Amino acid sequence: MNSAQSAGPAPDDRLSDVAAPADPPRTGEPASPAEGAPDGSERLVEPDAEQVVPTAIRSQRSTKDIVISLLVLLVPIALVLGFGRVFLGADQPTVVDPAPVIQQARAANAFPVSEPTGLADEWRTVRADFTRGDSGASLRIGYLSPDDGGLQLVQSNIPAEKLLPAELTESGRPQGATELGGRSWQRYTARPGELALVLLEPDRTVVVVGRVPEADLRQIALSLR
Repeated sequence: MNSAQSAGPAPDDRLSDVAAPADPPRTGEPASPAEGAPDGSERLVEPDAEQVVPTAIRSQRSTKDIVISLLVLLVPIALVLGFGRVFLGADQPTVVDPAPVIQQARAANAFPVSEPTGLADEWRTVRADFTRGDSGASLRIGYLSPDDGGLQLVQSNIPAEKLLPAELTESGRPQGATELGGRSWQRYTARPGELALVLLEPDRTVVVVGRVPEADLRQIALSLR
């Protein structure tokens, strides 16, 4: 037998017959036609659906969670406020008794002290204090009118040229005299929206001022005894 015939194929020929393994396709890259659709068209290898985060849905859930959290906080607060207003009168102003303060001012004997009398029950006293300083002494009584307007009665021996700018601002100006209870009061301008009645006496100055109709100021002035 011929030795050339018994020898097998050359090593190079055997290696060329062995097909190299194909590289796996990358995610998102087109696959070869053999791995694609039957018609040979390209197709993409889709990424794992579990790895895709639905951003819009997550945002909607976050907004919903915030709203629910706010409701959980606000509902109890609203219930507490409603209970306080309805059953405890929490929205009502604190009413004070001015009698002890008026007595204190009279005991100080700094100036004649007048006390409002005969006011209807709808008038509520919400402040009363007596103070003394280097310039003089002052008695202040704050009221709420029947229409919930705020006004203040001030009696003081502080010189009028100091007291009136402090109570009525520097722009306060007299607007003419008016007779009330046999005494001559001066109508004054004050802060925006406010009116004032001023009684100038040798040993004291009386001021009734507030953001109320002039009729309410007159009622306080006429009640002083």
